[in-house]
Order: sequence, then C-alpha cells, then structure tokens
Amino acid sequence: MRAKITYLVTAAVLVFYFVLAGSRGVLLLEQGTWITVTMGVAVLILPLIGIWFLWANTRFVTRANKLAAELDAEGGLPVDELVRGAGGRIDRDSADAVFARRKEETEDAPDDWRCWFRLAIAYQDARDTPRARKAMQRAIALHENKPAGV
Repeated sequence: MRAKITYLVTAAVLVFYFVLAGSRGVLLLEQGTWITVTMGVAVLILPLIGIWFLWANTRFVTRANKLAAELDAEGGLPVDELVRGAGGRIDRDSADAVFARRKEETEDAPDDWRCWFRLAIAYQDARDTPRARKAMQRAIALHENKPAGV
C-alpha cells in the first residue's frame, strides 16, 4: 500500500509540473515572435514526453498487478525462498539458483505467461531490472494473447 501511495503522490507532482510547464509554453507561444514560439514548442515537448512516459508506466504497472492478482488467486505466485544477509539483502548465489530454475521452467513452457511472470520476478531479485521488465512485458503480451513486443 505504501508503494501505491508513493506512486500516486509522485504522479500527482509530475502532473502538476506538466501543467505548470505547459502553461509557460503556451505563454511563450502567445508572444508570437519566432524565438518565443520556438522556445514555447520546446517547453511543450517535455510535458508531452512526460505524460506519455507516466501513462505507459502506469499502464504497465496496472497490467502487471492484474497478472499478480490472477496468479495469486490460482496459488501460483512464487514463494520467497531466497537467502538473505543480516541487512536483508538477497544473497547473489541464492538469487542465481532461483533464476536458473525459473529460466528452465520458462524454456520448458515458453507460451505460458505464468512462467514469464515468475521469471520476471527472478530477474528482479537478481537485480536485472531491464530484463525483468522485458520478461514482464512478455508475460503481459502472452496473457492478452498478443504477439511479442506489442
């Protein structure tokens, strides 16, 4: 719940920034000189990119949470079997062992979104966020019966 509140507060602050920056861009456009129009367009591009980024990430998180809830209802969420150090940090060898099992499971059933979901978690536990995100995107695509990469 704490993560959701943090995400919502951060999103609200970003939206406020986008509105503020957008209004400044419009004011620059209204000046009408070639320099202010150019600067106004440049100022408007950043909020547009930010809005797209926020929308894409919110959509990704919503879909991943939907898969997690469905997998939890089926009793298929992976059990936390990782060894942790005194500070709570995941032991690298432990994460690698779990990752190897999840990778093998996914190779045996490459069209099962559940395997890809669990592989994404294993990637995240191994601190490989880019691959974790790609594996989760693959799980979402398989769950929604879309071709990979969509």
